Formats: sequence, structure tokens, C-alpha cells
Amino acid sequence: MIIDKDIKKYIVFSEDSLLHALEKISNNKMRIVFAVNEVGLLEGIMTDGDFRRWLTKQQDFNLNRPVIEVANRDFLSFPEQTPLTTIEPNFSEKIEHIPLVDDYFRLVGVATRRTPEISIQGRIIDQESPCFIIAEIGNNHNGDAGLAGRLVEAAVDAGADCAKFQLRDLNSLYRTSGAKNRSEDLGTEYTLDLLDKFQLPEKELFTLFDYCHELQIIPMCTPYDLFSLERLENYGLPAYKVASADLTNDHLLQALAATGKPLICSTGMSREREIVHAVDLLHSYGAKYVLLHCNATYPAPFKDVQLGYLSHLREIGRSLVGYSGHERGISVPISAVALGAKVVEKHLTLDKTMEGRDHQASLLPEEFRYMVQGIREVELSLGGPEDGRIISQGELINRESLAKSLVAGRKVPKGTIIGSEVIEVKSPGMGLPPYRRKELIGKKAKRDIPCGDFFYPSDVEDETAIPRNYDFPRSWGIPVRFHDLGRMAGLSNMDFVEFHLSYKDLEVDLKDIFEGRLDLGFTVHSPELFAGDHILDLCSLDPSYWEQSLQEMQRVIDLGKRLQDYLPGTTRPLIITNVGGFSLHAHLPAHKRGPLYERLEEALDQLNTDGVEIIPQTMPPFPWHFGGQRYHNLFVDPNEIASFCEKNQMRICLDVSHSKLACNHFKISFTEFIRLVGPYTAHLHLADASGVDGEGLQINQGEIDFK
Repeated sequence: MIIDKDIKKYIVFSEDSLLHALEKISNNKMRIVFAVNEVGLLEGIMTDGDFRRWLTKQQDFNLNRPVIEVANRDFLSFPEQTPLTTIEPNFSEKIEHIPLVDDYFRLVGVATRRTPEISIQGRIIDQESPCFIIAEIGNNHNGDAGLAGRLVEAAVDAGADCAKFQLRDLNSLYRTSGAKNRSEDLGTEYTLDLLDKFQLPEKELFTLFDYCHELQIIPMCTPYDLFSLERLENYGLPAYKVASADLTNDHLLQALAATGKPLICSTGMSREREIVHAVDLLHSYGAKYVLLHCNATYPAPFKDVQLGYLSHLREIGRSLVGYSGHERGISVPISAVALGAKVVEKHLTLDKTMEGRDHQASLLPEEFRYMVQGIREVELSLGGPEDGRIISQGELINRESLAKSLVAGRKVPKGTIIGSEVIEVKSPGMGLPPYRRKELIGKKAKRDIPCGDFFYPSDVEDETAIPRNYDFPRSWGIPVRFHDLGRMAGLSNMDFVEFHLSYKDLEVDLKDIFEGRLDLGFTVHSPELFAGDHILDLCSLDPSYWEQSLQEMQRVIDLGKRLQDYLPGTTRPLIITNVGGFSLHAHLPAHKRGPLYERLEEALDQLNTDGVEIIPQTMPPFPWHFGGQRYHNLFVDPNEIASFCEKNQMRICLDVSHSKLACNHFKISFTEFIRLVGPYTAHLHLADASGVDGEGLQINQGEIDFK
């Protein structure tokens, strides 16, 4: 629940037209308006539902009728000082907004059950958004504006959303100030000495804010006093951070809330009753805020972090929550995101040995980058309860390889009743799963089922898909393995087959596969995996690995040439291959992809490709390599594909499923992708796709608009 004090967007006069009220409802996006009389007294409430109900009863409706004729005049309201705990139980599916009134029954606020959210410089933070990550620079610049600039750059490079600083007017903040003062205790004297030495002048600080805007990172600052807040307001920051030390400072908290800017409030050092007091104050001002769980010790012992308090803090604040960490390392803030933190703040430094207590509790740029990466990985892993249990693409691959199927223990002639005695359970999981055994028993075989063949869903279903002939304007074919070529080739009028090879297929005697010549064309799809867990990589910068990949690729090429003796319809076979260039932990930046493309050019020069054509396959951003996901870098970006093909006079295999996933990842037009890559296409792989890694789906089960 939140209290909204911005009541102008809700108010209409009772005599205003329905048309005006509907415009107001549309603009405020809350589906409700409050009708007041000429002296501001609340007279009625109209929701879009009230209007629809009124509309269904009208035979000749008139949108110039006054709002009060439609508004509900029997409504629930509360005095503005009513405790939140009293208001909240009154919300229901029908009641999402409750008016708050003063002693004269004038509207002064609206309590709403709306999911809390804040917006900082256009960046929406809510329950569904990615975590907002703040790099707390504070005074870790040690008074050096140049160092402060480098810290901003480090925050950007690490992936932070915000760079935060601090501003104090020492004369108004402390009863005594200056490094020469000796009247305070040791801790305060030490703090005053550091602040006196290391605080940046206002002009340099504002220049840093400008630099943040230039680098497209949001600047934020913690004002420690009213004078500093006034100066920051004059500059025009989009939001403020409230230090743990000021959560109990009502005077400053009121002034911050009165700005109307979003507030990120740390709760370190505060007792729970003090947090509740601050929440009530913020609610009374209609402030939009996030509460950060925090232990204000530098560095904080892990045993004192008490991260489990986050859920209770969310209940206390009726708000979004986050975490401000001063412990060593990155595991705690990453864990906080798994527990619901939507804002994370950690200190950033370039040198932990510098003077000042914050440096020891700070992260180095590389550590901060790993924290950001960990947070983003956790966010991806969380999903949502509404997603249910979804079998991922990688699991589907492993399910086929590792799971079990129902298979025929002996030959089952067509028309025979299938009994339990002919059913066996064996791997791989390409057929009917074992739990469907009872459905299969007693069914009449619809086909001749050879010994060892799988039972399929079609064997237990009433309708069965059957092969047929097709009429396409292009030559077309299907992927096959050597061992099922004979059976598959006779099922339809295909023009060619595409041999999907395993590394063991490179060792077979083709005479054992082919009884004679076939009137079919063919293409060859190179294996990715070779003996010894060697994954083909013609771009490898490791000389020995690259040499082995060249040798394996040459074996594939040579096999393609030998296949012409058995399928003479193809005069220059296409060899489709994933050329390599994947990485294990993250995608490579553009400047690191260039050398890999050059390495591929070198590999192609080394291979003997006389009589064949090598066509690299367009790749998805997150390919599945034998049940595990990788990051792919080459032949993903359409501009790079077109540039490489143009430079080397090469063609590609356009895998539309892979390329749609790439477009989803890059957030670019698939039509534009095809426009760029289409002219260099020699061969098409057709399948549907979904998301960024849902490849190889049946057509019309994904997102591609094939028509």
C-alpha cells in the first residue's frame, strides 16, 4: 500500500462532463476519479467499472451528463491521520483506492493498493524490473576530482546503474568542525579530519554529475544537511539517498520528502520502532521511497548482516526494499537480490589501502563487475511462480539423450494387439516415455514395428500423422542420419537430404550404408563434437587446438567428396558448419571478435575445399552444446555476417531459428536481419524459435511470422 498525495490527477468537479472524467481516468492510469463540489468537498467516486455499468443501462447515453450522476456516493473514506494498519485491511478485489480526507471532508490523499514503484530519470524500479545497482563512490575519491572521474568510469564499465556521492556542509552539520578541533571523542575527531581533507568543492561535484550524464549513468547524492539539500535541488538531481544516520532526522527527512523526488533510504543503526516512525513520516508526505536493509559497520561481520530481515522490512515499509552492504566480498548483495532486493548499493574504490574507512568495505572495479554479473545471473534464474515448471531447451536435449523410452522387444506386425510382453524400457528418450506404458497395452499396432523400434505417441493416439508428398517452389529436404537414410528417403518426394554427422560417421565404410546410387541431392552438416571431447573451433587462438580442428574439418570435407559417388545429383556439396568462436562465461566485445574472424579466414585458406563449398551456419546467442549452454560470438550479428561474406566472397547457411533468437537478443528487426544476410544465403534451415535460447521449435510453436 502507498499514500499518493498528488491528488490533482484524481480530482474532477461533480458537474464536469463524463467525457472530461473519462479523459482524466485515461491520463492518470488509475481507472478512478474523485468528484468534489465547488468548495472542494468530496461527493463521489467514479471508476471505469462504474461508467461501464451505467453505460449498459442507457438506451441513449450522453457523455455530456455530469459525473455525479454516475459516481458512487456510498464510498469508504478515512481521516488523513488514520494509521496505515487500520486502512490496509479494507482493500479488496473491488476496492483498490481509498480516499483520505481532512476535517472538512476535503480530499487530501489517496491510499492505494497499487504495487509500489519509483522512477529515477526514466528508470522504473518495481517488483518486475531488474535490480537498480548503485556504485557508492562517496568520498572514496579522497578529494581528488580526477580520481572521482575515474571512479565514475569504473562504475560505468562495471555495469552500475547509478554513481552516488555525498555532500555535507560541515559548519552546519557538526557542532564543531575542522581538523584542529580536539573537543570531540576519537571517532568523531577522526571522521571530521577525513571529511575536512577529502570533501570535493561544490563546483567540482556538480561537474562530476555532468560527467555522469555524459556517460549515461544516473548521478545521485546523499545530502547530510538542509544547506546541502538546497544546493543539490538547485542543480536538479533526479533522486536522493538518505543516509542511515539521517533516518531518524525528521527535519531533514521532511525536507527530502517535500522535494517530491524518489528517496533511497538506508536503515542501518536504526531500531525497528525508528524505522516505523520514518515510514509513517514518509507516508504522510506521500513520498516514494525504497528501504535498504543495512548494517552500518565498516566492514560489517557476516554474522551481523541479518539478511533475512529483508522480508520483514518490506512489510514494515509497504514498499520496495533493497540492500546497502558494507561487508567484504560480493556474495551477500547477490543473495539479497534472490530474497527480493530491488536496489543494491556497494562502495567502489580503486585502491583498498587508501586512507579512509570506506575503502576497506569497498569493491575494486573487477569485483564490482563480478557482483553485477552475479546479480544479473540470479535475476535470470529466478523466473516467476506463474512460469510453472518449464522444461528448458537444454533439458529437452538431455532428456532425449539420457531418458528412457518404450521400445518393441520383438517385431510387432501391423494389426497386432500390443501386449506387455513385447514392451521393453530402454534409452534414449526419443519415443513414448515409460509412464505411458498402460496406455500402450491393448492398442492395435497401426504399423509394422521392427524389433528395437520406439513406440511413439502416435501409437496410442487416435489420429496419426502420415508422410505425404509436397509441392514447394524451392528444392527441399530433411536432416537424416546415415542409419535411417533408406527408411526416410522413401517417405516423401524430397529433393535432397542433409546428413547430420557424428564423429563416428567419419569412420564408416560408405559401402555399408549405400546399396547403390540414390537419385537424391545432399548436403553435409559437420559434427561439432569430435573424439576426446574436442569441439570444433576453426577460430581458436590456441595453435594445437586450431590444428586439430583443421584436421577434423578436412576429414568432413573429404567425406563430403566421397558421398558424391553414391548421390551424384550434387556436383558441389555444401558443407555446413559451426565454425566455433564461443565463450564460456560472457559474450566477447567487438574488438575481441575481429581476431577470431581473421583466424577463421586463415583456417579456410589452409583447408582443401576443392569441389565443395564451406558455408558457416548463422548462430544463436546462447547455443546448446551437448546439454549445456554457451555464449556464441561469431555469425550472430547480421552486419558482421554480411561484412565477412562480402570480404571473403562466401555464402552461409541461414538458420532462421538461430537468427530469430539473435534478433530477440539484440532487440533488432528480424526483417532487417534477413535483408542484410539474405543475399549471402546458400541454404536454409527452417524451424521456429522463442525467446533468446528456445531454438528448433516446431513451426508455429514459436515467435517467427513465417507468412
